[in-house]
Amino acid sequence: MLENSDIVVEALCKVFKKGKPDEVRAVDGVGFSIRKGELFGLLGPNGAGKTTLIKCISTLLIPDGGSASVGGFDIKREPLRVRQHIGVLTGGERSLYWKLTPVENLRYFATLYGVPRKVIKDRIDYLLDLMGLTDKASVRVEKLSSGMKQKLSLARVLAHDPPILLVDEPTLGLDPYFARFIRDFIKNELNKKLHKTILLTTHYMDEADELCDRIAFMNRGKIEALDTPDRLKQSMPQKQTLEIKCQGTLEKETFSDVREAASINISHEDGFVYLRMNTDNPEVILSSIIELIREKAQIFSVRVTVPTLEDVFVHLTGASLKDG
Repeated sequence: MLENSDIVVEALCKVFKKGKPDEVRAVDGVGFSIRKGELFGLLGPNGAGKTTLIKCISTLLIPDGGSASVGGFDIKREPLRVRQHIGVLTGGERSLYWKLTPVENLRYFATLYGVPRKVIKDRIDYLLDLMGLTDKASVRVEKLSSGMKQKLSLARVLAHDPPILLVDEPTLGLDPYFARFIRDFIKNELNKKLHKTILLTTHYMDEADELCDRIAFMNRGKIEALDTPDRLKQSMPQKQTLEIKCQGTLEKETFSDVREAASINISHEDGFVYLRMNTDNPEVILSSIIELIREKAQIFSVRVTVPTLEDVFVHLTGASLKDG
């Protein structure tokens, strides 16, 4: 194990439908390490292999090749020791027992993890207060909102006070208020205050940029790049991004004669079409781009921004983080 690292992954592989024509290499030779106390992001589109990787690291899936250690324990040889040292939080609401109350859920999971009986009540009271759920302590989970269920899921993960957290798409499907609460709690309470080591997977680029010390881009089962958010953005050959918001029908082929056309990405979001391209001189090509768009679409806004993690990912892979 690398010195001062809580998670070490080496050439890890997970293959589904092995040996068949439709074989899927969900995790394909992945390797990285996460330092103690680091908030490490795994960023990629749906289907990139992020969740499968989390399941391997947490011993829920047995990898087909390579190795990984968590807290100094090998995931294959010492799975029980690994599980004692981790908490796993996933997006969605099915990590709880809906017919039980928050208190009953937390008591069950604390007991399952061997938390001493004399400690359990104080731990539950602390977690419910921390999550602002004290007044919902005796309400069945099925009657809680989605945001409250996710807050309770986070409390469940902390029931045995693990030093390492694996957090998979924690804000998926949440409204902005609860998503903000979860992000702030992960960064400020768990990472900065409690110094927990966190592996966070997401396909929300802003979330990763805001929270993570380092980020690994994952695509089609492989790690495409790994560095701090700032250094990843600084690695872009073009330092600005032209973004045009419009409605209509646009295809990348429309811009085939435009200089720097290879960097053009077209996405559909909330009923609008967004054209984004990386360029050093947006003012030079803007008029020709607008002329081509006006033939097929109505333009609503034009802006120039500095590179984002989405731009870096598109540059490296040719795919969008929103693909899936």
